[in-house]
Amino acid sequence: MDRNPLRDEVVRAHVWVKGRVQGVGFRAHVEYAARMVGQVTGWVRNVGYDTVEAVAEGERGKVEQFIEMMKQGPSMSRVDESTVEWEDVTGEFREFGVRRSM
Repeated sequence: MDRNPLRDEVVRAHVWVKGRVQGVGFRAHVEYAARMVGQVTGWVRNVGYDTVEAVAEGERGKVEQFIEMMKQGPSMSRVDESTVEWEDVTGEFREFGVRRSM
């Protein structure tokens, strides 16, 4: 089996998506995405009226898969814009959860 050590590297991504992301179950979708991918920890919250922000830590391959699921969003949503910033891993999270809106 050919394993790519970079996919196993633990990373932290800070992600923002803009569009029709409020009132469409977006945060629940993101939390579900983290659980489906597995071993992704962090949080998601609403920011303003058209933005959802998330921080995710885990193996690079899993975090990249999580980001793609977040960019797709649930069926009633529409993502117009997304931004990803790679940050230093802190290991501060035990699970993935929804935080209070800003």
